[in-house]
Amino acid sequence: MMMRSALRLAFRVNPFLLELSYFIVLSLVGFLALKLSKPRPISFKLQDLDVFFTAVSSATVSSMSTVEMEVFSNLQLIFMTFLMFLGGECFTSWLGLHLFKSKVSTRERVLEKNPKVDSLSSNITTTTTATISGQVELGLVTNNYKYYQDPNPEDAKSSVQIEIVENNFGCVRVLASVVLSYILVIHVVGSTLVAMYIGLVPTAKQVLKRKGLELTTFAVFTTVSTFSNCGFVPTNENMIAFNKNPGLLLILIPQILLGNTLYPVCLRLSIWVLERATRRPVFKQILGSPNGLGYGHLFSGRRSGFLAATVFGLIFLQLAVFLALEWGSDSIAGLTGYEKFVGSLFVVVNSRHTGESILDLSALAPAVLALFVVMMYLPPDTTFFPIRDENNNSKTKGCSPKKFSIIEKILLSPLGNLAIFIILICITEREKMKEDPLNFNVLNIVVEVISAYGNVGFSTGYSCARQIKAEGQCEDKQFGFVGRWSNMGKLILIIVMFFGRLKKYHMKGGKAWKLS
Repeated sequence: MMMRSALRLAFRVNPFLLELSYFIVLSLVGFLALKLSKPRPISFKLQDLDVFFTAVSSATVSSMSTVEMEVFSNLQLIFMTFLMFLGGECFTSWLGLHLFKSKVSTRERVLEKNPKVDSLSSNITTTTTATISGQVELGLVTNNYKYYQDPNPEDAKSSVQIEIVENNFGCVRVLASVVLSYILVIHVVGSTLVAMYIGLVPTAKQVLKRKGLELTTFAVFTTVSTFSNCGFVPTNENMIAFNKNPGLLLILIPQILLGNTLYPVCLRLSIWVLERATRRPVFKQILGSPNGLGYGHLFSGRRSGFLAATVFGLIFLQLAVFLALEWGSDSIAGLTGYEKFVGSLFVVVNSRHTGESILDLSALAPAVLALFVVMMYLPPDTTFFPIRDENNNSKTKGCSPKKFSIIEKILLSPLGNLAIFIILICITEREKMKEDPLNFNVLNIVVEVISAYGNVGFSTGYSCARQIKAEGQCEDKQFGFVGRWSNMGKLILIIVMFFGRLKKYHMKGGKAWKLS
């Protein structure tokens, strides 16, 4: 009874508020877990704001850091692992799919009692009655679903809608199982490969031994962080400690792509393989109606192909620019040619959403940093190819102009909101920008804000050597640039991380503003 009441309430809540509440609650629970557990150095005391910042950064998979990672104990690393897993896009999308499955199941029971309730089933699928009828004739809809014949022969629409409900329920249930299996398999295989590599390669194993990190915790933590595209690594210097281990980097690169930019492509490919292997009609039905199952990461074959081409095209572009400008620079000095190439590939793949790095970003050329800013801003499903609107194939010519609500009229575009956040942070840190302009410059602040919005985690850091007025007590710490900000600046960046994690709800903002 309690579960049904919770589901009924969830159905009525706005999806944005529901997801925002999820991340806020997850962050608060993470804050309590990290606060109650002790850090590794017993004498070290974590500030409450830094603890909450770390919890939000883990839950929103942003990997922005205000303290060094090696201060966290093994228990705290385990708590952060759960936060990253539960906050990852693949898992949260699976939760949404599971909720949609429960929604369809609930409406199915209602329609079984009253087949004439059209209003309850009108929003379940975008597929029209004519399309479903055509699919039935072509054999795309299986006969395993019970068909309720409306006693009123004049109201054939209700019976078709009931079949749509039951058919969708079966497809969504299978799709949810595929997504969950996809997540678990990659985590198990990824953790095993990372643990095996570190256990077999002495140089990598020595890093963990020197830093006092447990192999199992490191392998699972890094895999979860990489697949969820968080970017946290239990070492202070992130992946710089492993810049001479190209094998480990090659293990992590596929996990980055499988968990984010190439997730829709690999999900569709997995379903296609299952359809070929099992010949079950339900997989064919899923592939044939990607827009009717309520799962935003299930793309059509054409769009999946364009997405894959875009992802690899952007990687090639970044790699070419990076190698041209950084091959002989100090940022990757001391590495062999092979290590430079793999390390460069690792960095450019991370620039979209993960944020793991094998070098000091502050040493990169400004042109490379500017390119990374653009890459961090782009959503994971960005496709630079003409895609016809698959949800609305009707011609828009001659349609009446769109009317905007009050909220839509005042809503700014993502770039407009980010500009406001950057201005606010420049105000809160204005004194430091005057006294320490080499560290607190606008470019470094822009990189930090866009990185938080894109939930990436790239940061230029802070260097005492760049201070104009040297501070006698200054000590270089290996955490993000935000770690040197004021408390107000940190709070603003927390808002940016939430804002970026929920970017799918405001990506079309600013439509009511006419700039020309």
